Amino acid sequence: MRPIQNQMPASWQAKWIDPELPHDPEARQPASVLRRRFTAERTENAVLYITCHGLYEACLNGRRVGDFVLAPGTGDYHKRLTVQAYDVSGLLRKGENELVVTLGDGWYRGSVGIDGLRNYYGADIALLCQLEIDGTPILYSDKDWEASQNGPIRQNDFQQGESYDARMETIGGWHGAAVRDFGFDNLAPTQSVPIVEQERFPGRLFTAPNGETLIDFSQNLAGYTELRVTAKAGQKITLWHAETLDENGNFTQKNFDPGERNKNGIPQRLEYICKDGLNVYKPSFTIFGFRYAKVETDIDLTGAAFTAVAVYSEMPQTGFFECGRADVNRLFLNSLWSMRSNFCDIPTDCPTRERAGWTGDAGVFAPTAVFLADCAPVLCKWLGECRLAQGDDGLVQNIAPVNNKGGMISNMLQGSAGWGDACVLVPWALYEAYGDKTILEENYDMMRRWMAFCEKRAQKTRPHNLLNPWHKYLVDEGFHFGEWCQPDVDNTDAMKKTMMLGAPEVATAYYFRSASLMANIARILDKTADAEKYASLAANAKKAYRHACTKNGKIKSERQCEYVRPLAFGLLDGEEIRQAADDLDALVKKNGYHLNTGFLSTPDLCRVLADNGHTDTAYKLLLQEDCPGWLYAVKKGATTIWETWDGVRADGTVHDSLNHYSYGAISGWLFGGVCGIELKAGKLAIRPHPCRELGFAKAEWRSPAGTIQSAWEYRDDRLVFDFSVPVPATIELPNGEKHEVTEGNCHYEILL
Repeated sequence: MRPIQNQMPASWQAKWIDPELPHDPEARQPASVLRRRFTAERTENAVLYITCHGLYEACLNGRRVGDFVLAPGTGDYHKRLTVQAYDVSGLLRKGENELVVTLGDGWYRGSVGIDGLRNYYGADIALLCQLEIDGTPILYSDKDWEASQNGPIRQNDFQQGESYDARMETIGGWHGAAVRDFGFDNLAPTQSVPIVEQERFPGRLFTAPNGETLIDFSQNLAGYTELRVTAKAGQKITLWHAETLDENGNFTQKNFDPGERNKNGIPQRLEYICKDGLNVYKPSFTIFGFRYAKVETDIDLTGAAFTAVAVYSEMPQTGFFECGRADVNRLFLNSLWSMRSNFCDIPTDCPTRERAGWTGDAGVFAPTAVFLADCAPVLCKWLGECRLAQGDDGLVQNIAPVNNKGGMISNMLQGSAGWGDACVLVPWALYEAYGDKTILEENYDMMRRWMAFCEKRAQKTRPHNLLNPWHKYLVDEGFHFGEWCQPDVDNTDAMKKTMMLGAPEVATAYYFRSASLMANIARILDKTADAEKYASLAANAKKAYRHACTKNGKIKSERQCEYVRPLAFGLLDGEEIRQAADDLDALVKKNGYHLNTGFLSTPDLCRVLADNGHTDTAYKLLLQEDCPGWLYAVKKGATTIWETWDGVRADGTVHDSLNHYSYGAISGWLFGGVCGIELKAGKLAIRPHPCRELGFAKAEWRSPAGTIQSAWEYRDDRLVFDFSVPVPATIELPNGEKHEVTEGNCHYEILL
């Protein structure tokens, strides 16, 4: 059962009710259970409206209402708290009924962010619900509900985990619930998709070298473990969850240890106390990032079963890729699994350490995400959070929803180029894929205000750049992460340099990029004056960039990113493009066909090489098995994309998150470059870049325009192409042939 979208009660008779008795707000509390018995004369057209402070699970007559995990989802609850509407006609019965709702801490008062902050939105948990038949309320939360803290869930938290005592499943200790005046102004109907259980992976028990009992679920994912054990009442089993093993093959969580910033750590622990006989359990109010679990118990595990359950937003896979290299196929799956692991109501950076809606990550990955899955509802919800978090001056926060206290240092680090620009880049990626200009309309004010912030920031110039004739369009002030995470550059040193000198190459390039896109967006929305304004801004930002970062269009740098960015964004002209591409090609070769790009430009690296005559070099980068390179992690057994290229070092030591989707943006090139699929607001072109070393490649994209298929294969002395298009398309083959085709299938062959 899925929530009904865009539906709210005409009016609320329900009251907010608090189930808890007075307690120390710093002490962790058991999950609360609320119940109400009521009579229904009819069962047709019954809708339950429900939301809460915290997380809820609702059961009507012993049957769960909906399959939304971690409902009502995340967000800036002070500004927007979603209400779910469920058709419960099939659960309701004539006569006596009982509605039971369990509340957990969740994002509202549980540990959030890298600092593990608690009580971020409030120290309470509370319920609001109303059951209507044909629009008439027959039940609603009020002072007549009963509550108890004597249920089986003794503790619940995203980072700490969940404790469950099966001996307490028969609940006692009922008392009254208190009515609270939390108001209704922040309530909004559900417009996104639910978080649901997805794939299941059976676990394999084994003994680690140090003697510990471990479980390998074979896939790194975000979700939880379901256990089935036979035991005696009072026996306990504890599961600790981790992404990898250490260099000795033993259990470790060191790679996502937050250190001093979060002294409680991130144990990702399930603690279960058994009842007599068969015990079946999975948590209700937490998920973890993991592939492995450590088991601590005195229970005989003969016959026990452990299953990893993937949990993420409902977004059907739409992109499918296969080629003649198993390692590249695994790389594609790794990208897909890191997306699944981090698209839990909103796009996040990782499912362990932070779980934060970083703008930069979404900005670089969105063009790939739209290939892989029907993710528009998730990205659109997140863009709504970006709008809510935007400052009065137009500044776009680095994380949305914000999950920190906003101290002096944190505030100083906001508004980074490439991160804030996601408010333009993500709507544009969605528009190109879906062709729906309402996405642009919905976000236009946010984009416009961000551009005003950038324009004002550009008016300030550091002294050493004042001789630039276009310095009022050069962005060298403010904090910027810069290229970020270049494989041979220390991030701390790079940030210090940025603090001293600014980051005009990155920041001005993004100023130009966003202004150029805004000119296009304004034209699409018939905002002629705005279009002219942004086109002028872009033209002047381009002049400022070229004066500061090139010598008459010639780039002099040993950093690959400083070639990729101007090539990708269109900051060079004519012969300059060929020269920059040739120089980039030479740099990659000089570096032993290794990349040295970072977070921002890596997604465009192979594309700009292949599009400018260096397809062979692009493929050598793609197929690089040494670090830094995409296949290094695959050779190390990765089943997701890592935060850093050497997340598992050559000696087996581990560091940082092993489930970050950002570098998985290479999968966008598998579709758009290797198989050549380009869909831009309904206009389709296919320009494949074959490579004999792959043997064959085929991609299928179940796009908003229909299913697009592109395949090529080397067969003896021929290169064979097969395409299927749902709309008229332009097809360009590697030999220069160009074909205009209508919808349907087409076949071509080139003699080699």
